[in-house]
Amino acid sequence: MKRIVLAIVGALLAASAAFVTFVLPAEFGVDPTGVGRALGLLGLAGAPPVDAHRTDTAFASETRVFELAPFESVEIKYDLVGGDGLVYAWRADGEVVFDLHAEPAGADPEAAESFAQGRGTGDAGTYVAPYDGIHGWFWENRTTGTLTVTLRLAGFATGATEYKDGDVARVPFPRSAAAGVPWQE
Repeated sequence: MKRIVLAIVGALLAASAAFVTFVLPAEFGVDPTGVGRALGLLGLAGAPPVDAHRTDTAFASETRVFELAPFESVEIKYDLVGGDGLVYAWRADGEVVFDLHAEPAGADPEAAESFAQGRGTGDAGTYVAPYDGIHGWFWENRTTGTLTVTLRLAGFATGATEYKDGDVARVPFPRSAAAGVPWQE
């Protein structure tokens, strides 16, 4: 029994020494013994990730519901400042072709960059604008029946544009603000 206790204590001491000597300097940039710096381990994990982005843009949320007739498409793009983002979820009651993409401010529409493309009935996630510009989704119904698409999002857009049937329309963001519904405290 005494040998087991001594083995456990020895293992704990060795693990603690390894943690202080190697793990703390490499992963956390803390080097109480100086051995981590001597071995080149200090800061090995790199800079900690940035987990905050400040913005002057007001936070808003909205839900948009629209119908797509057979072989009809719609595109909704939001004005975003680089680094600002949207949390989104969309669902369709049938398969649609979709494309999440963006265009840098002032760029030719042909300069659009796609981030997610495919066919499906929904998607959800967080989108952070890599640059100032318009960022959004294209959906197309390639079925023979009418489909309904629901887009819910929240974030830091400053405006929106809708493209449908060859028409381009600036639409308020959030849409509820135009209806007089309070959306921000």
